[in-house]
Amino acid sequence: MEIKSAEFVSSFVSYKDCPKSEMPEYAFVGRSNIGKSSLINMLLEKKKLAKTSQSPGKTQLINQFIVNESWHLVDLPGYGYAKVAKSKRKDFNKLINEYILHRDNLMCLFVLLDSRHEPQKNDLGFMRWLGENQVPFAMVFTKVDKISGSAVNTNITNYKKEMLKEWEALPPLFITSSELKTGRNEILDYIQKINDTVKTEI
Repeated sequence: MEIKSAEFVSSFVSYKDCPKSEMPEYAFVGRSNIGKSSLINMLLEKKKLAKTSQSPGKTQLINQFIVNESWHLVDLPGYGYAKVAKSKRKDFNKLINEYILHRDNLMCLFVLLDSRHEPQKNDLGFMRWLGENQVPFAMVFTKVDKISGSAVNTNITNYKKEMLKEWEALPPLFITSSELKTGRNEILDYIQKINDTVKTEI
């Protein structure tokens, strides 16, 4: 897929505020400080489109972008640890969960996972919840340039083993680096494939 245009639409405090749309929508979510905004900027080839920060918890709203005037990309708040009050973290989780469950045109949720670490309980629990609610999602391993290839393979293999304890089959999986643009074409091609399917069904 060629990115011809990508523009910020607006930020929303609730899924109820998001405008109804027939355009397919793809959301990105992950633990705080996972590199989500950097990945989005890399995919859309705009360095400052999604706001990045060294401090976890930068994204606190539903941020919507329109791409190629034909589909939406959504930047969701991070779940898990963030340097904010516990009550605020609960608000983030409620915001994320309600959006995921009630956004009718959400085609796929891209769940970002840090390739530098072994399987994390909150990541596994979140994906289990997605499965229980029949939410289509893909696993996106970030920051693969930060460790050796063998360490990346080991951690991803361990994730697969943990997932297959409860899942009959694994969701789509992508390996990415925002700095090296690794995985960019694969993710965009996957989105294009779904978009083409949606057009066929209409």
